[in-house]
Amino acid sequence: MEEKIEKVEKGKLVEGRLTPELIKEMEGKKGLMLRVDDYINNVDVTKRAIRSFCDGVGDWNPLYRDEEYAKKSPYKGLVAPPFFVYSILPAAPQFGFRGLGGFNARNELHFYKPIRPGMHIEPTSQFKDFEIKEGKRGKMVFEYFEQRYVDEKGELVCLYNQMNIRVERAAMRKSKEEEAKKEKKGPQLPHPWTDEELEQIEKEILSEEIRGAEPRFWEDVQVGEELKPVIKGPIGLSDMIAFFLGGATPVRPFGHELAYRHKQRHPAWYFRDPETYALEPVYAVHYNKYAAQSQTGIAWPYDVGIQRHCWQGHLLTNWMSDHGWLKMARAEYRGFVYLSDVIRVGGKVVKKYIDDEGEPVVEIETYAINQRGENVMPGLAIVALPSRERNYWPVEERVKKEGIK
Repeated sequence: MEEKIEKVEKGKLVEGRLTPELIKEMEGKKGLMLRVDDYINNVDVTKRAIRSFCDGVGDWNPLYRDEEYAKKSPYKGLVAPPFFVYSILPAAPQFGFRGLGGFNARNELHFYKPIRPGMHIEPTSQFKDFEIKEGKRGKMVFEYFEQRYVDEKGELVCLYNQMNIRVERAAMRKSKEEEAKKEKKGPQLPHPWTDEELEQIEKEILSEEIRGAEPRFWEDVQVGEELKPVIKGPIGLSDMIAFFLGGATPVRPFGHELAYRHKQRHPAWYFRDPETYALEPVYAVHYNKYAAQSQTGIAWPYDVGIQRHCWQGHLLTNWMSDHGWLKMARAEYRGFVYLSDVIRVGGKVVKKYIDDEGEPVVEIETYAINQRGENVMPGLAIVALPSRERNYWPVEERVKKEGIK
């Protein structure tokens, strides 16, 4: 049975209801392999694609951009940053629970092999499970997906677990209105930066440090050690466009006739902007004020969850050096990063040990703090580091398994 979708006024987003019929329908879809054709991008990895992804994230590490530098690195050639997988299949396809508002709440990536130009990577996406919970916005759907990225040799490159939360849009807006009443007023948007503040932010951004060719040895790292933050912002529309051009948008927008044809199959995915009268996708919450307000009750556009996660990756690869290997990176998306916000992405070493695979690793708790002091992305990462005492080099071990000399 199909979900009943309310008819709404012209220009408004379609609003669905979490009915027993819809829940029963979705129960029957657990374990379903999803079609990813409309969501994949850089399955054939190229140097240009890697550079475009890095441009969209703001990552200028020469390991990913300079072939001569990369040849002298332990990788023996140009590679992509680990989070490049987001530009291959950024997220699970939009699926089920039509008409409900939704957002990506948590992602966890496990990395197994380097990604190089010339590789062909086939991604798959599976709807694993969902559960219904009561929350401050009423009934909330927690969805669980698994993405797998396999190379031309049939070997697993990355495993990606994604959790989304879906709620009825009316409940979402009501919750935001109640929060606003309690707080009397929300943040001032756009944020009113002064010239002096912007000058200081620019200095911090330009003082970014990349460890690069100098190894960071496991023995030298201390629990409690802080990572130098990476600064992002003030976030603007060009930052969003650059990220989309890097291929890591979870939704591929269609232009002109294609949008109208796509709307015939997915009417709940589109609305008309009341100012331009243009047909826009729900995904426009990231760059369209009306979409953000209609879906979430927020009057300002905001970032993409995986975009924020890529900032965590930028921090970690800067810190660990070319000789470190990022094994796992997890992030929870809390609150919104609005256009005009500045985010300081940092972390602290909280644990140091030899893991079950015999690798010397450290665990790092990460954060993403905005100018209001809110942690909008708590996270955790596991990094394997070279060891003097063990004469162990995690990248060299993986390159050896590739058969690259």
